[in-house]
Amino acid sequence: EEEEEEDASVEDVEEEEEDAAPKTKKVKRIVNDWELVNDAKALWTRTPTDISEEEYQAFYKTLSKDHNGALTYTHFNAEGEVEFKSILFIPGEAPHDLYQDYYKKIKNIKLYVRRVMITDEFDELLPRYLSFIRGVVDSDSLPLNVSREMLQQNKVLKVIGKKMTRKVLAMIKSLADAEKRVGDTDEDEAAKETEEGDAPASKEDALKYAQFWKSFGKYIKMGLMEDSSNRTRLAKLLRYATSKSESEISLEDYVSGMKEDQKNIYYISGESRESLLKSPAVEKLLLKEIEVIFMTDPLDEYTVQHLTEFEGKRLINAAREGLKLDEQPSEKRLHDMYKEKFAPLTSFIKQALGGKVDKVTVSKHLVKSPVVVTTADYGWTAQMEKVMKAQAFADNSRHEFMKAKRNFEFNPRHPLIVELNKKVQAEPEDKGAADMLTSLYMASVLQAGYQLTPEEVSDFAERVTAVVTSGLGLDADAELLPELEVPEAEAAEDDEEEEIEEVPMDESTPAEEASESETAAVEMPEDEPAAEPAQKDEV
Repeated sequence: EEEEEEDASVEDVEEEEEDAAPKTKKVKRIVNDWELVNDAKALWTRTPTDISEEEYQAFYKTLSKDHNGALTYTHFNAEGEVEFKSILFIPGEAPHDLYQDYYKKIKNIKLYVRRVMITDEFDELLPRYLSFIRGVVDSDSLPLNVSREMLQQNKVLKVIGKKMTRKVLAMIKSLADAEKRVGDTDEDEAAKETEEGDAPASKEDALKYAQFWKSFGKYIKMGLMEDSSNRTRLAKLLRYATSKSESEISLEDYVSGMKEDQKNIYYISGESRESLLKSPAVEKLLLKEIEVIFMTDPLDEYTVQHLTEFEGKRLINAAREGLKLDEQPSEKRLHDMYKEKFAPLTSFIKQALGGKVDKVTVSKHLVKSPVVVTTADYGWTAQMEKVMKAQAFADNSRHEFMKAKRNFEFNPRHPLIVELNKKVQAEPEDKGAADMLTSLYMASVLQAGYQLTPEEVSDFAERVTAVVTSGLGLDADAELLPELEVPEAEAAEDDEEEEIEEVPMDESTPAEEASESETAAVEMPEDEPAAEPAQKDEV
């Protein structure tokens, strides 16, 4: 009985549990089984030694949307107080609109924080003159939970930008000098960088840098003016043609090839190397076999204003007055003797040219040419004056005070100058000598690269015409010859041809009327049969 009671109680409990269980129904549900497709790590987080050249180039093309490959690249990690990883590229070719607007914002650098894209509109990462650089920067030292405006004022970002600038300049220097790697050390920052990510140096680096200079050389010159902290580094990247080298060389190569007694770096600015080689201002330097740098870019006029010396050597413009060369005591005494001998001609030239020149002296520049016009120590050079006049919004009234005063120098050994000196001594008021000197002055002004005023241009044209007229043995006031007379017979033939050509197009000519009548006469009557065609054998 007890067992039966226990079985009954168990059954009651099970029934109660079944009644307490909730009622359910079947529901269809879609479950997605995700598969990781992109399992590759970000390229800048990988070790540079594990990345191939093809992977770097493919990443650059994806990043920049440029079908051309990168000229070179650098991949580095910065550790210490500020930690970040970066890959920076130099494009193989300059974009077509690179120089159209230097101050526009270019989105070439992408900023990541812990591999999360933040923005590509920062101006603080790289200076404006390096805006052609493309790449990515990923830092773990920047906060994620702030706005972009607050992030722009972050001090960490400025440190990153400073380090990136130094690294880019080192990368460019590695192109310029393949045998010598320029280390990127900073005494103010305790950061260590690996040199493993730099592109391997090869024999093609010299050609690569020539291509880089052709594409981005103007930006380096702009950096020389804007970035005073890196001016020394940028000066080593400059390239110029010289009197001894048609190919462009660096200032370091120029200094290494200087003569032992040479203390300064000499340069001259102008349109082209060929025209500067013929300039009278460099005759003395070329005679002494002193190398002269030729600056043919208008931007060089601004560059030399900020680059006054290089490695302790001053930059001297050969076209300015007072060319300073190492002279022997005998040369100084000889120069004083020439001054004394040509004192009458000197005073005569001052009186003849008036306010057109500031000084008239015996030249230290000339060897073969009779005269030369040089620029004063202060003020614009001839090339700079052209650049300023070519500005779209140039104000000529404001430019007057910046125009350099011109100096007139003559060669005391030239026969032309010697004869003029004799003529002036014999007749101090000779108008012919004054005209000759004025013509020489205008010719030397043009040769120096200056521009004549409209009044001087017309005067110079008249003088040239007078010289040609005198050379042909003609009088200056010779009258014009009478016009040629056309013969009467030829004139009558010309009139008849004009009358024939003036027949209207809608009127038929007599020849046409005759052909129409002949055609009507040949027409056969309708009742006569037409003649059958002849057989081939009868032909």
